[in-house]
Amino acid sequence: MRLRHIEVFHAIMQAGTISGAAQLLHISQPAVTKVLQHCELQLGMPLFDRVRGKLYPTPEAQRLFVEVDKLNRDLVGIRRLAANLKLGECEQVRLVATPAVAMAIVPAAMTPWCKAFPNASCSLATHHTREIVSALLLGEADLALSLQDPRHPGIKTETIASGAMVALCPLGSPEAQEGGPLGLADIRTEIVGLHSDDPLAGLLHHAGEALGQSLASRITVQTYQLARALVEAGVGMTLVDPFTAASADLSKLRVRPLTPAVPVNLHLLTAANAPLGQASRRLVRFITAAAQSHLAGLAGLAELP
Repeated sequence: MRLRHIEVFHAIMQAGTISGAAQLLHISQPAVTKVLQHCELQLGMPLFDRVRGKLYPTPEAQRLFVEVDKLNRDLVGIRRLAANLKLGECEQVRLVATPAVAMAIVPAAMTPWCKAFPNASCSLATHHTREIVSALLLGEADLALSLQDPRHPGIKTETIASGAMVALCPLGSPEAQEGGPLGLADIRTEIVGLHSDDPLAGLLHHAGEALGQSLASRITVQTYQLARALVEAGVGMTLVDPFTAASADLSKLRVRPLTPAVPVNLHLLTAANAPLGQASRRLVRFITAAAQSHLAGLAGLAELP
């Protein structure tokens, strides 16, 4: 099947009619009919049964559509990438981050960056790591931040800050009565947990398994900020990344490091074949400084008596 055949066949399968396919493709109905006839002639079999002006896919067409639909999605991605490449370089820096990183670190980095580049612009977006990888590969983002290393051959990963997970303990809980490191085996208060597919949840699960300690939770959340907010509201305790913990309300909870330590890395993600421009590189330096400042501040909080 030629590319035009694939486009027309896919459109007909989606629309169900010649006229609907013509509208999707922005071409005339005779053009759609002609391409379909040529496609069926090349394949040597009919793809649709024509009954009273309507088209009904044959079983062969149904099976063919499964693969054609995959190919069509790839073609859409290629067109998006080509359109982004056509735009060329511009003064806009496109940064994408996971929600926790965006809220905890990015704001502190933007003020000095805006002063350093008064004529530049920056678009900020939040996505989960899987969507971030797609945006980088399609040229829809210049750089990204995540606490997860996607381990993708098309993505360059650089660790720009390293810390460890901490416990946020509501005042009045047994865990808040003492200072210093908190052992996972010493946790008694109900834990507000992270969603099972979260990368940090996986690290905690393995750490607990090594100690024979179950960290099951009755309440689970998808964002670290929500976990912190629930603890501040008195709903159990939680274990979160150090960047989220740095802005915790100390009038409502206590921050304690965990033992054994559960490491957390802040990763800079870029497309492997797309070097960063000057404004983007400077933004990375400001983000790194902001992350280090958060970690230093948290170290002070966790050492409070």
